[in-house]
Amino acid sequence: MAVRFVHTADLHLDSPLVSLALRDPALAEEVGTATRTALSRIVDLCLAEAVDALLIAGDLWDGAQGSAKTPRFLRQELARLGAAGIRSFLIRGNHDAMSKVTRELEPPPGTHVFGGRAATEVFEAAGCTIAVHGLSFAQESAPESLLPRYPAPVPGAVNIGMMHTSLNGSPGHDNYAPCAVADLDAQGYDYWALGHIHRRAEYRGRSVVVMPGMPQGRDIGESGEKTVTLVTVADDGTVTTEPRAVAPLRFERVELDLSGIADWAALPGRLASALRDAAAGAAGTALVLRPVLVGVTPLAWRIGRDLDRVTEEARAAAEAIGGVWIDKLEARVSGGDVQAGRLPADLLRLLNDDLPRDAGLAAQLRKTAEELLHDLPPELRGLLGEDEAALDAACAALLATGTAQLLARLAPGGEEG
Repeated sequence: MAVRFVHTADLHLDSPLVSLALRDPALAEEVGTATRTALSRIVDLCLAEAVDALLIAGDLWDGAQGSAKTPRFLRQELARLGAAGIRSFLIRGNHDAMSKVTRELEPPPGTHVFGGRAATEVFEAAGCTIAVHGLSFAQESAPESLLPRYPAPVPGAVNIGMMHTSLNGSPGHDNYAPCAVADLDAQGYDYWALGHIHRRAEYRGRSVVVMPGMPQGRDIGESGEKTVTLVTVADDGTVTTEPRAVAPLRFERVELDLSGIADWAALPGRLASALRDAAAGAAGTALVLRPVLVGVTPLAWRIGRDLDRVTEEARAAAEAIGGVWIDKLEARVSGGDVQAGRLPADLLRLLNDDLPRDAGLAAQLRKTAEELLHDLPPELRGLLGEDEAALDAACAALLATGTAQLLARLAPGGEEG
């Protein structure tokens, strides 16, 4: 029979959402509740699929910042699995390291929390032997690889390693327990259940190495569908993985093309239509949206000036739909042909064509962005994406936005209306 388990990480239960709370306290409460709901849905998934185990690879909560009720809630959920004969295995990461947790989880029957020394838990399920190897962060900082501490695979068993690691590094994430995928592969385990990076990734070699991403986003920097991973190990050792969505609430950027719109009165209707379309495609999942206004319109300058008014229109439309919130609006519209004839052609070519293709400028923008992210609190370091490609795209978008705003203000008559 096949061995089946669910792998997740980085739930950040009851994570403090300071920046979000300053903008919208009601929305912050909704997101805070969503992390707990996501855990309950993970347990429901394990029960529905009758898996053999649940693996949680670190950062269940944010250490001393967690509510006193958080460990009690977690224990209650894990007890549901234990009662059904499903084992749970947990390691601690940088946020819930052993040195930071002030309210200890008292594991219910069937739950094992790995300590600060690498260890192996062996059990029988589906007619075969399963060996789970794990190691928790003893301290918040783990600047060196933890891999040398892990034991050799158990002969004849399905070997699963659990590790909280930044791998080779990722923008928006501090360097924790760094190691290479090739090194994990060489360890000889069948599956590596990782945690720490909030975006899903999978690598296949001798081992299947999975970073499941977080099951529930907490802000627009953690946008898109969030999942856990359902894993099946067949009798012949073949490993198959299946992402499963459990988040009750999703963050998304929604691009709205305003090209050709010249009537200010038409904006609210266009916004409401785009929000309805987004809600219809969410399959009942609550949404936090950031509309991104793009395109060429003579209203570009006025949109930039009155973005607060446009935002209020969007929030009123979202409230009417229900189950939709507006994070904020981004204006990346340009005046396009409105600027032609009003500004020197050389200036337009420099700003619209040459700057976006300047490799030196792109490198400097990326460097500046990385320095800014490094100085931000950890919970805000994903504002510009979770990997290098997303960071580059965010820098390019910011350049385009700034260029459009500059041209709108330079164009004669640009401050009319």
